[in-house]
Amino acid sequence: MSAVVRLDPAIRAWVLLPISIAMYLVGALRHHVSRATASPPRASTEAMREMSLALRAERCRRYAGYLRRETFEARRRFYCDARDGALRKPTSSTGVNEQAAMLSDPTKMTGMMRKNAMMIAPQMVTAAWVNFFFTGFVVGKTPFPLTQRFRGMLQRGVAMQSLDVTYVSSLSWYFLNFFGLGGVFQLTLGNDASNDAEAMKSAFASGMNADRAYASAREGLETIKHEHMMHIADRRATKILRALNAGATPRRARRAAAEA
Repeated sequence: MSAVVRLDPAIRAWVLLPISIAMYLVGALRHHVSRATASPPRASTEAMREMSLALRAERCRRYAGYLRRETFEARRRFYCDARDGALRKPTSSTGVNEQAAMLSDPTKMTGMMRKNAMMIAPQMVTAAWVNFFFTGFVVGKTPFPLTQRFRGMLQRGVAMQSLDVTYVSSLSWYFLNFFGLGGVFQLTLGNDASNDAEAMKSAFASGMNADRAYASAREGLETIKHEHMMHIADRRATKILRALNAGATPRRARRAAAEA
């Protein structure tokens, strides 16, 4: 039989919350330090021009619904025309081997090592802090049953086979925060990878194949089915007004417009 444990409410205030807050603060500090010490990527003028063209084409595809049909078709012809399309012109950057780039530019290897150090060192210190002060605590319980295979993941540092597998130890709570706070960081600190300009600039600076970027952007524009969003909004508003005039409740009117 599995042992049932009644947790002291003080564990929440003195173990569970301090671990979570410390993990978040360490992650936020690492994020800001990484941004402050990051070196801007280096790219040639031609690579920057190609990056800008591919980025504009991708934005045209992504926000095509905000453009009128004739405006979008004109831009699609500019980018994808079989004879004079901007995305069909030959490029100068065909990709560079990453290892060769590191050998030719030692700053790339130095920057990578610095980034790895800033990632590993704070986590080692935090793990040592949790292991020294909070080992042996049971901080919570999952609201759903689990099999015995999860015991090693949820009860690190607590050697009790009679303890129900749904209980979570303090050390396991640290690892759950380590792997699970990514979404919280994206909501509160922002995601650098979501910045299209910076991400593509870094990719071109590190030797991204411009021909592949052009082909991907061109394929996206050629296959997209354009539909003006304002027309969709007008049709939905008209359906809602008709349903309201017919005596439907606002909730039913919105549902009917969405289903139609």
